[in-house]
Amino acid sequence: MTSRLAVFFLTLTAAAAMALIPAAGNQAACAQNMETVTDAAGRTVAVPVPAGRMICSGPGCLRLAVYLQATEQVIAVDSMEKDVSSGADPRPYALAHPELRDLPMFGEFRGMDNPELIAALDPQPEVIFKTFASMGHDPGELQKKTGIPVIVLQYGNLTGYRHQLDQTLKIMGRVLGKTKRAEEIIQFFDNQVADLARRTADVPQSAKPDCYVGGISYKGPHGFRSTEPDFPPFEFTRARHPANSARPTSGPVSHAQVAREQILVWNPEILFLDLAGTVSNPGASALDELHTDPAYQHLDAVDQGRVFGLMPYNWYARNFGAVFANAWYVGKKLYPEKFSDIDPAKKADQIFSFLVGRPVFDRINAMFGNRVFEQVMEQKGD
Repeated sequence: MTSRLAVFFLTLTAAAAMALIPAAGNQAACAQNMETVTDAAGRTVAVPVPAGRMICSGPGCLRLAVYLQATEQVIAVDSMEKDVSSGADPRPYALAHPELRDLPMFGEFRGMDNPELIAALDPQPEVIFKTFASMGHDPGELQKKTGIPVIVLQYGNLTGYRHQLDQTLKIMGRVLGKTKRAEEIIQFFDNQVADLARRTADVPQSAKPDCYVGGISYKGPHGFRSTEPDFPPFEFTRARHPANSARPTSGPVSHAQVAREQILVWNPEILFLDLAGTVSNPGASALDELHTDPAYQHLDAVDQGRVFGLMPYNWYARNFGAVFANAWYVGKKLYPEKFSDIDPAKKADQIFSFLVGRPVFDRINAMFGNRVFEQVMEQKGD
C-alpha cells in the first residue's frame, strides 16, 4: 500500500512539473509572436500576431474586418454600428452581421474613440485598427492612454488609391492571421476589374453614349449636381463621361459639384442616380430635382426616360461590393450585348456573398423603393 501511494505521489508530482513546462513555453511563444508593423502613418507598432481580439475605429474599418472574415475577433464597435434610427442603412456588412450591433460600444462614430470605454472592455482588445486617422482621437494619444497598439490604415479605393486598399488588407490580414483571405479579396477585386475590362475592350468610342451620375453622397446627401469624376463603374466599363474630362486636376477626384448649366451643355444621353438621397433627403433628392427643376426638363435623357437608379455606395465610407455591383449594372445598360449573360441583382448577391457572407441585395433594394437597377423616370408624352 505504501509503495502504491509512493508511486501515486511521484506520478502526480511529475504531472504537475510537466504542466508547468507548457505554461513557460506558451509565455515564450507569446513573446516570439510580437511583430513590428509599419502603419500607414509611418509609425512602428509592436503587436501580437495573430491578434485574437480587436476593435475597428473610423469609417469603413469594420467593413474590412468583415471582408476578412474576422467578425469573431471584434469585441466592441462604435456608435455608428449600434444606431438603428435611420430609415435606411444600405451597408451590406452590417446587414449581413447584425450580431455586431450587440457588442459593447467603445466610442462615437468617425473615430471619436473614448479611451475610458476602451479601458473598461473585458476582455481587452489586443489591437486597435484606425482608418481616417485625421478624424477623432489622435492615434498616438489613444495608444498612450489605453496601452493598446493602434495601427493606422489608409482606406483607399478601387481606382486611383487601390494600392492603399490592398496594403491595408494585407496589414490587417497579417495581424489577424488572415493573410490567405486578404489575398483572396485582392484577387477577387482584380478579377472583377479584369472581367469588366475584357467585356468592354473592343467597344468603339462612337458606340459609347455620354453618361453622367448624379446625387452622389459625400458626408451626407447631395443633389443632382453632386458627381464623382472618377466614378469607378464608369472607369471599369470604359464609359464616356464628360465630368471626367472636365476634372480640375490630373489626379484622382472623388467628388465634385457641377454647375447646372454645364450639365445642360453636356446633355448626357444616359443618366444614373445614386438613390441615397431619396431616403436621407426626401423631397430634395437628385430624383426630385429631375422631376421639379425646370432646367433639367431640357435634358434629353429626362425627356426620354433614360434615367436609372444605382445602389448607394458612400455610406460610412465606400461599400466596395456596391461599387462593383453598380459597375455590372452600368455595363449592362451601356452595352447590353456585352452583358447579355448578366442579371445585375444576382451578380450583386454573388459579390455580397463573397465579401460579407450573405446575399443582401433584396433588403437594400427594398430600402429604396425597389428602384435599384431600375428605370426611375418614365418617358414623357409627346
